[in-house]
Amino acid sequence: MTTATTSRSDRRVSPVFLGILAVTAVTGWATWTGFAEQPGVAVFLFVTAAWVVSLCLHEYAHARTALHSGDITIGAKGYLTLNPMKYTHALLSIVLPVIFVIMGGIGLPGGAVFIERDRIRGKWRHSLISAAGPLTNVLFAAVCTAPFWLDALDGVPGDFRYALAFLALLQVTAAILNFLPVPGLDGYGVIEPWLSYKVKREVEPFAPFGLLFVFALLWVPSINHVFFDLVDAVLRGLGVSDWDTSFGYSLYRFW
Repeated sequence: MTTATTSRSDRRVSPVFLGILAVTAVTGWATWTGFAEQPGVAVFLFVTAAWVVSLCLHEYAHARTALHSGDITIGAKGYLTLNPMKYTHALLSIVLPVIFVIMGGIGLPGGAVFIERDRIRGKWRHSLISAAGPLTNVLFAAVCTAPFWLDALDGVPGDFRYALAFLALLQVTAAILNFLPVPGLDGYGVIEPWLSYKVKREVEPFAPFGLLFVFALLWVPSINHVFFDLVDAVLRGLGVSDWDTSFGYSLYRFW
């Protein structure tokens, strides 16, 4: 049981994460009420803070699943506190994803919590640990788009609606990119336990460059077009129009 392998302090939610939640709540309120003189500033802060929250939950899902799968070292590493500063690569997990959102509106996958895989037995457990992170993005996208697919937008202010639409776009792009079976991404982690030892050894040297490879491909116009057509199709299926996401992106990039 979790209580037998982690102390109370290992599971105490970090003040850093609570601070990020507070920023999300306050700026979400400002976006809803139109309190800010420049709505774009409120939308920018709200979406960015909410995006960081989702990154923390993404990594927490990996860690929590690993803990229950046999890696009892997770708690001592601080991963259960939701503190982004505890991640093995804070730059990759938080800073770069935020920068890429600001630059181009792409939910870049982050990494990572360090999991001692040798403590975990069973291929399905290894796959589930890798899948837990992007599944969190899927859940986050479902929550963000709930007012759209539940047809419950009456009374929702326009700026807040557009902010939710853009935040949903980030979650969908993150989920799709994370599930790609590319070395270094969660999608490869899902299938890796089922590959032969020979294949894994041949692929291993490319793992550090997988994310860079995917990012480079997204700069190819034809691939970028296909990718965002897929993202738009998913969002339309959830009731979010191109108009909503476009307005949200415009508000976010208020400058």
